[in-house]
Amino acid sequence: MSRVLIIGAGGVSGVVVKKCAMLPEYFSEIHLASRTISKCEKLQQESGKDRVVGVYTVDADNVAELVELINKVKPDLVINVALPYQDLPIMDACLETGVHYLDTANYEPKDEAKFEYSWQWAYHDKFKEAGLMALLGSGFDPGVTNVFTAYAAKHYFDEVHYLDIVDCNGGDHGQAFATNFNPEINIREITQRGKFWENGEWHETDPISVREDLDYPGVGVRASYLLFHEELESLVKHFPTIKRARFWMTFGDAYLNHLRVLEGVGMTSIKPIDYNGQQIAPLEFLKAVLPNPGSLAEGYEGMTCIGTYVTGIKDGKEKTVFIYNNCDHAKCNDEVGAQAVSYTTGVPAMIGASMMLQGKWMKPGVWNMEQFDPDEFMDRLNQYGLPWQVVEVEQSPFKK
Repeated sequence: MSRVLIIGAGGVSGVVVKKCAMLPEYFSEIHLASRTISKCEKLQQESGKDRVVGVYTVDADNVAELVELINKVKPDLVINVALPYQDLPIMDACLETGVHYLDTANYEPKDEAKFEYSWQWAYHDKFKEAGLMALLGSGFDPGVTNVFTAYAAKHYFDEVHYLDIVDCNGGDHGQAFATNFNPEINIREITQRGKFWENGEWHETDPISVREDLDYPGVGVRASYLLFHEELESLVKHFPTIKRARFWMTFGDAYLNHLRVLEGVGMTSIKPIDYNGQQIAPLEFLKAVLPNPGSLAEGYEGMTCIGTYVTGIKDGKEKTVFIYNNCDHAKCNDEVGAQAVSYTTGVPAMIGASMMLQGKWMKPGVWNMEQFDPDEFMDRLNQYGLPWQVVEVEQSPFKK
């Protein structure tokens, strides 16, 4: 018997719910909660009431409400696919109720576009003393990219020196401007300063100012821009031999032109303004008028390519490997009614949860993905919809 409570009912949650529902051997009972009950009811209808046995309304910012719900459901594990602002309240509620925890993205405060693991790592002793586990960042990036790095370190290298994580969406959704996951989170991420690790310290860059044109398997050449992403923070901590670690994401010219215009007129600001006597952040209004990422699946064509270039030393010689996954938007829609960006986040959340529930990954405390043996997780990626490839390349496409 393994009962899970999934909090959140957006595009990623839809994938998590449906993939969990397909695997009663891991997830015997599924409960779903969100601020909007109608979204939960829709997912329940699509997944089957025999699999999603309970749906609930909850304010994931409110610890008391969360505690009441968790005590009612009595899950073995809470899967948090709500907003990153809500990580800490949900962790607090899990501690109070004695339940294991998993999320897909690290905490960031709502009033500041800044994300880092320090807030969640500070919970380590509390979870350890309670005999509970919290698994952080069980999505694709972060998540699978962390596991790719651990797999490369285990099987291909004696020491890892250089790490470049690349995220390419080569698909076309036909919209003039849309984000592939929560617009508020996506735009906050892109418009903040870039950051990378080199020679034992962090270096910052202006937003979207460093570009490399990379050739992605299954997609082709795409303009790729340096961003900061949270997995860099945990990977350089847990692999101290890394000399440099960076993250790259692709953006088309049309997307960047729209973003610059919106930023130029203040629509990406998270600072509240007074509008007709109400305080509203312009970015929250922009989110309300942009297409819902969950609505993009129908007619979405093309592939994603997300992976990790790792350069290091093996038997005294330098080598580079690229571990990556291609995911087809149309096939994801056929399977679970989602586009590939939601799919690539939702499937690893399901796999991480299955690993915890089976005891394959179970250790009291707060942990990142790369801190566990990667092999079984990698096997399940192949089994449950995210097959990966490893290629040894003559040299990294990135300069040292």
